[in-house]
Amino acid sequence: MSGSLVVARRELFGLFTAPFTWIVLVVVLGLNGMLFNAVLAGTNGSIMDALSNVMAGPLFWLWMVVLPALLAMRLIAEESRTGTLEYLLTAPVGDAAVVTGKFLAAAGFLALLWTSALLYAGAVSSVGGAPDWPAVLGTWLGAILVSSMFVAIGLFASTFTSTPLLAAFLAMVACVLWLALPVLIGEVLGYVVPLIARTEDARQLVYERASAVLTNMDASTHFERSFKKGIFDTSEVVFFLTWTALFLFLTARSLEARRWRG
Repeated sequence: MSGSLVVARRELFGLFTAPFTWIVLVVVLGLNGMLFNAVLAGTNGSIMDALSNVMAGPLFWLWMVVLPALLAMRLIAEESRTGTLEYLLTAPVGDAAVVTGKFLAAAGFLALLWTSALLYAGAVSSVGGAPDWPAVLGTWLGAILVSSMFVAIGLFASTFTSTPLLAAFLAMVACVLWLALPVLIGEVLGYVVPLIARTEDARQLVYERASAVLTNMDASTHFERSFKKGIFDTSEVVFFLTWTALFLFLTARSLEARRWRG
């Protein structure tokens, strides 16, 4: 674990000394702030609606596609292009420690980004507003878990190339596919099920079971039915941590395979 922390500290230092990172921070915080103010004004001061749009609305899910890809491009592909990744992988820390350290740096960066919503809630509360703090804190925790999972997906996708722009594109595609997976599989089932199930009862049974599986894979559903409501459900936490761990494992194995291929 100490090796992971060393790598994480190195990556965080690199992130916060890069002009690109500060540009991303300014753009994201600026757009989130304008969205918060716009929703607050448009809903006659509904604090929770404003916060929900910042940490759970369409713009949030757009950030889930874009930001992990940009971070993965910086942490994996850019270092692979310059040769520093291979040097790091040969250091006495191990592939898993390198991947974990890079993940902690990227996830920590996004966690810091979402903490701005707590500042919004605190600012409104200081002037007489009454935010639902359990829902605010639950949404904040959920946003961190969601972004951590997408960071892991982005890191895994970016290991397949040393070209930064291509790595960012692959990571974005992977994140979009994960978000759209329930819809895509549902569309495929609409064509496949009638071919394999002859009776109406059989088709209904397949649809019901497939729907249950797809719901359990839908990140937005897991996020909205617990964290967004201020409900701390350990099963939802396990869902995000399990998928995050799986994609980090795949990332480590992919980097190891690349090294063996030379």
